[in-house]
Amino acid sequence: MSDRSLAWLFLAASLCGAWFTWNALRPMAGPSRRGVVSFFAGWLTGELALHHLAWQFGMTLVFARAGALRAWPGLVGLVITLLSWLGLVRCVVVARRAGAVVEQALREGLGPRHAEGIPTRAVGPHPPAIDWRHVLVPFPIRHPEVERVRDVVYARAGGRDLKLDVYRHRNHPAGCPTLLQIHGGAWILGSKNEQGLPLMHHLAARGWVCVAADYRLSPHATFPDHVVDLKRAIAWIRAQGAAYGADPDFVVVTGGSAGGHLAALVALTPNDPEYQPGFEGVDTAVEGCVAFYGVYDFTDRDGLWPDDGLRRLLERRVLKVPFASAPEAYEKASPLSRLRPDAPPFFVLHGTHDTLVPVEEARRFAAAFRRVARAPLVYAELPGAQHAFDLFPSVRSLLVIPAVERFLAWVHAGYLGRSARLESTGRPQESARRR
Repeated sequence: MSDRSLAWLFLAASLCGAWFTWNALRPMAGPSRRGVVSFFAGWLTGELALHHLAWQFGMTLVFARAGALRAWPGLVGLVITLLSWLGLVRCVVVARRAGAVVEQALREGLGPRHAEGIPTRAVGPHPPAIDWRHVLVPFPIRHPEVERVRDVVYARAGGRDLKLDVYRHRNHPAGCPTLLQIHGGAWILGSKNEQGLPLMHHLAARGWVCVAADYRLSPHATFPDHVVDLKRAIAWIRAQGAAYGADPDFVVVTGGSAGGHLAALVALTPNDPEYQPGFEGVDTAVEGCVAFYGVYDFTDRDGLWPDDGLRRLLERRVLKVPFASAPEAYEKASPLSRLRPDAPPFFVLHGTHDTLVPVEEARRFAAAFRRVARAPLVYAELPGAQHAFDLFPSVRSLLVIPAVERFLAWVHAGYLGRSARLESTGRPQESARRR
């Protein structure tokens, strides 16, 4: 191949790499298809910026040695690539701001002296250090001190076994605070195997028991089957969790995207008999909720969705009823409509560059929560973050996860304090919950 042909090929490759970088910095919000493309490209570029920098550098080196810089298209490509490198460096710099953002969010939500109520042994070092080995080699996601108990059947529904995985410390401590992880996937995709892994490994290594549960998916399932199944998972923790080291009286819930929606709804509908058919007497209240980039308003009352793609999905596959004929069903399925004064503490996280769920939705939910609920809410709007920013170890996720741990440790410390006060007064110990 001639030098001129190589130069044009290098220019094309440079433009491709630069587009990925530009999209990470300036994502294409808009109609659903464009937003999905922008999400995948921006997510994998923003969270893997150093890897993109490495492949672009390697590509440039190969083309330069082959003679691509001897013609003007190659030189133009080199300039474009250098600008792309600067953009990727900026992605890393912006990602590192997440640490300061979540710290400020904790101070605003829990108070400037919130850390005084958390035992130092309950959380890791602060500020957290970035483990660059995990950033550079994010897969597989493991921790040497954590074991995974796979495929425990927790219920049967819709003709199938519902299964969960338990993540716990290899030393098998007892009475551990417990986290229920709910996967996302637009209510139609996903499983317990691929989401929430960095957070669960981090917490399990520090003495938590983490439960990742599958649930029935649409279109075979119709909402609220998803919520009913997750309530069944909480019922399993109450009945069987102690055998795996869990404290069955302390459960918090988390999830991302559709999982964030379901986690918020689980937290805001404690002991609702509509979502507990056949097990109405089981206590399904949770002590706290961490919602990542969730959907909080199925009615889209403020007109925030860029198009009707999500509405069509809900109407055709999830709720299976038109919004126009059953708006009350969409209201009931919206965490924004289920806010209550006795809601548990929430930590809401959302990225400013999310092209699947507008960040304005999280802002509206946070503002409404603070108007209605007595419990504190921590709200962190992460600069430069796309949807799903926490799915694997990255600069951003490794700074966010310790902040989530501190929030959960604060919630747990409050629970332990209430338990101690009940013991000292000799009152029954059936529950130390706020409710």
